[in-house]
Amino acid sequence: MRVYVAGHRGMVGGAISRKLIERGAEVVTRTHAQLDLTDQTAVRDFFAAEKVDAVVLAAAKVGGIHANNTYPAEFIYENLMIEANVVHQAYAAGVQKLLFLGSSCIYPRAVAQPMREDALLTGILEPTNEPYAIAKIAGIKLCESYNRQYGTDYRSVMPTNLYGPGDNFHPENSHVMPALIRRFHEAVRDGAKQVVIWGTGTPKREFLHVDDMAEASLFVLDLPPEQYAANTEPMLSHINVGYGEDVSIRDLAELIAQVIGFEGEIAFDASKPDGTMRKLMDSGRLLAMGWKPRIALADGIKETYDWFLDSKA
Repeated sequence: MRVYVAGHRGMVGGAISRKLIERGAEVVTRTHAQLDLTDQTAVRDFFAAEKVDAVVLAAAKVGGIHANNTYPAEFIYENLMIEANVVHQAYAAGVQKLLFLGSSCIYPRAVAQPMREDALLTGILEPTNEPYAIAKIAGIKLCESYNRQYGTDYRSVMPTNLYGPGDNFHPENSHVMPALIRRFHEAVRDGAKQVVIWGTGTPKREFLHVDDMAEASLFVLDLPPEQYAANTEPMLSHINVGYGEDVSIRDLAELIAQVIGFEGEIAFDASKPDGTMRKLMDSGRLLAMGWKPRIALADGIKETYDWFLDSKA
């Protein structure tokens, strides 16, 4: 089976690629330099030449609160173009199976917790990442629309906050987990007595290890069509993927500090935005089908920090 993994150099795409190779699949990849997914003609030519059996669409422009606030036009434009080109050109080339990876930010800011799939489009989005969220919602609707009109089997999974080997540890454009790991690492390295964290520390977030996400993605991709259909609806076809528990940013910071060995003060800058106060996914649909996460948060943080150290060596 030939599977094109778009975004194979990213954390999620890399993990999914590894799992596919372990299964014996032939994984087709292209770097951004080799294939610009915002270029419609280039994407069309790629699909016409490669004749893949399935697509995993993990490519996206991603970042934390700072990046989303600073580059909103880039976040909505690039993600919309990637999704539109890959989904349409996959269909045009006769590819029947596709898995689109979205994000928990698709759900309204003020939504009942844990967040169910049917909460989509029921309220106002979190302003700090609205452009990215709208692009991801469009990706879900692209898959649903092509299924309805053309009979394709394009599926969507909505992961909670992901972390693990291959994460982005950029000092400004990273998500909360890698940002905190880097900050505490540098504090220990430099002998700092205090680490200051954006916000109040009270928001809660759910975290899922990327290897668990990779296994969940392939689990959903492999579901027989009748089983997938029985657990979704034509206009509500996405499936949540989460760990099932959340943690406050304060408690997360303390856990990361413990793993890294920082013994100084942890302070919070309440003048900076918190973002959404809670984002816990309801993964009941997926759990009922037989999948469950296996990597505990403390173990995952330790593994991620070890990878970060190795990547800097």
